[in-house]
Amino acid sequence: MWLYLAALMGLWYLLRWYRERQVVSHLQDKYVFITGCDSGFGNLLARQLDLRGLRVLAACLTEKGAEQLRSKTSDRLETVILDVTKTESVAAAAQWVKERVGDRGLWGLVNNAGISVPTAPNEWLTKQDFVNILEVNLLGVIEVTLSMLSLVRKARGRVVNVSSVMGRVSLFGGGYCISKYGVEAFSDSLRRELSYFGVKVAIIEPGYFKTAVTNSDTLSLGLKRMWDKASSEVKHVYGENFLASYLTGVKSFSEESTGDLSLVTDCMEHALTACRPRTRYSPGWDAKLFYLPLSYLPTCLVDVIIGWRSVKPAKAL
Repeated sequence: MWLYLAALMGLWYLLRWYRERQVVSHLQDKYVFITGCDSGFGNLLARQLDLRGLRVLAACLTEKGAEQLRSKTSDRLETVILDVTKTESVAAAAQWVKERVGDRGLWGLVNNAGISVPTAPNEWLTKQDFVNILEVNLLGVIEVTLSMLSLVRKARGRVVNVSSVMGRVSLFGGGYCISKYGVEAFSDSLRRELSYFGVKVAIIEPGYFKTAVTNSDTLSLGLKRMWDKASSEVKHVYGENFLASYLTGVKSFSEESTGDLSLVTDCMEHALTACRPRTRYSPGWDAKLFYLPLSYLPTCLVDVIIGWRSVKPAKAL
């Protein structure tokens, strides 16, 4: 009996492997719009798709980032300056994309732009600290998607939203984890709605990778700023040792992260080019072997596992 089950599983994996290797035709005629191309995943994906022959429309936050990207790619790739927190910037970018894709529509939309600062214990933060992250990581994703949906629907194309393993397990305070949970919910509802039009929606849930978002110096500086802004009562309750230990934890997480960003961009590329893309991609061994299994455990066990590595406030009762 076990032999039959093993054979069935082997056949299933072989069939999935075969189905996932089938690629859509005429890639050289398809347009893909990517946000957050100044650095990190977006920058690498833009260069990767350009080499593949797709027509890449790369959105950068700064002109410097756009110039650097253009210097490393072919003449096919075009750039536009986009701030996803500003409605007028999103509208201008949508019009710019529409002028380029014309009646073909937009084959791929990759919502990659994101920030992680400020990240700190919730009690150290203000409402505006949460809003600053949500405007980029969640509301920016929503507004860019809504502005481009008619173009994607016309091409019967793809929407690829970058979430995180933190969209499954919330390990720290601040708006980052909240925003990624929101991206998961938005993507799920969008996938079901757009399936009637032949549009596919995929979610990328990376583990820890070395990018500007996970840079330990940036995270540490943001944490120190939140500590400096905190009330004297909060500082007394948590204590200087808590801050020092938290900073050490941030540094160790950064050191444990991998620098091979292609593990993520390969998933993005597959979601855009495969005939049958997956609904979710979880690049990184930490995502596959730790965070995803953790997200399915009972809450009490998750609390124990996370609490084992967590720093305790000085005045905890």
